[in-house]
Amino acid sequence: MQTYTNEQLKRLREIELKMAEHFVSFCNEHHLMCYFCGGGCIGAIRHKGFIPWDDDLDFFMPRKSYEKLQSLWLKYANHQYAICKPSRTYHDHNQFITIRDRNTTMIKPYQSDLDIVHGVNLDIFPLDGYPDSKVKRYIQMLWSCIYSLFCTEQIPQKHGYGLKLVSYIGLNLFRSKNIRYRIWHFAEKQMSKYPIKDCSYITELCAGPKYMKKRYPKKIFSSAVFMDFENTKMPLPIGYDQYLKIAFGNYMELPPLKERIPQHDVSMIDLEHSYTIYRGIYFCTKNT
Repeated sequence: MQTYTNEQLKRLREIELKMAEHFVSFCNEHHLMCYFCGGGCIGAIRHKGFIPWDDDLDFFMPRKSYEKLQSLWLKYANHQYAICKPSRTYHDHNQFITIRDRNTTMIKPYQSDLDIVHGVNLDIFPLDGYPDSKVKRYIQMLWSCIYSLFCTEQIPQKHGYGLKLVSYIGLNLFRSKNIRYRIWHFAEKQMSKYPIKDCSYITELCAGPKYMKKRYPKKIFSSAVFMDFENTKMPLPIGYDQYLKIAFGNYMELPPLKERIPQHDVSMIDLEHSYTIYRGIYFCTKNT
């Protein structure tokens, strides 16, 4: 795996921030709700910018806005930024939308065999209604696990042997791409069928088993507030403090020194050129 130089990390952040500004401006123009989540949200509050060792930016969107994003983006957004969403004909081992810069290259190990746009990316996660019924909630999480398995086609490695074994069996039982698509497409409908307006709480279902258990009061995400971030302002959930405490605990406390490193592995990074992959070979396709 490749690690970043200080110059690469600085340049990577410049590109991501430019992408984030374009994304937020686009959402505002088209009346879509979005807000920073995860490290971007913590960074805005704790550092007024990027967490010093962070290497990406992520956004939340309520499901209603999330479902409108792709069609609007394809029609109106800057062509430099590709929108990538799982579908019958497209899969990149992600279960959420990514926005990718066509003029750059950042190839991740789990995507190194795919012929996709391998640019610097923003991850966009949907927020869904959290049903009040414990039974419905359990079923929702079950559907979200099925969705994740067949959409990403990846066996989870860090969530116990039992889940790993069940996932292995599931993927081997259903090998057809078409059948896998039909399964995850149906599962996505089932897990997201609780409108936020009809629920008291919100949850995140596409960020892994740890986060799908989170229950956030709906008012936290009722609107966005813009906060200082580097040399601009970025949207955070209006209830950012409560969100961050539920998701991360004491988010103002710095993690142990050994954890203050970039969290994403890369097989190859070139922030000035675009590469594509064909049969395991990298080809430069564009100079910037």
